[in-house]
Amino acid sequence: MKNKISIINIQNNAVLADKVRVANTPLSRLIGLLNRKSLEQGEALILRPSCSIHTLFMRFTIDVLFLDRQGKVIAVFPSFKPFRFSPAYFNAYFTVELPEHTLKLTQTQPGDMIKITPD
Repeated sequence: MKNKISIINIQNNAVLADKVRVANTPLSRLIGLLNRKSLEQGEALILRPSCSIHTLFMRFTIDVLFLDRQGKVIAVFPSFKPFRFSPAYFNAYFTVELPEHTLKLTQTQPGDMIKITPD
C-alpha cells in the first residue's frame, strides 16, 4: 500500500492537497498533467526535481509553487494558464501543481514553509 502524501503550509496550517501524485522520472515529469482534464480540490502533482514548467497542450489553468529542498516557497504562480512557460528557478527542487485558486484559498505566498509528508 502506498503512503498517502499531504502538502501542508506550516505557516498557517493550511492543507493544500491530500491526494498527491509524484512525478520523479523524466517521462512522468514530461507528461505531468497533460493526460488530465482537470485537478479536483485536494489533488496535486509534485514534480521532482524541477526548476521550471510548461503548460503546453494542457487543457486547464493551475496554481504553481516552486519550493527549495527544505520546502520554502521560492515563487508562486496563481492561475497559470495553458500554453505558457515558467521562468527557471535554479534554487528550486520541487514544483507543485495545484487546482486553480488553491494558493488564494490557503493564503500561500513566497517565504512560507511547506511540508510534504506521508501520513
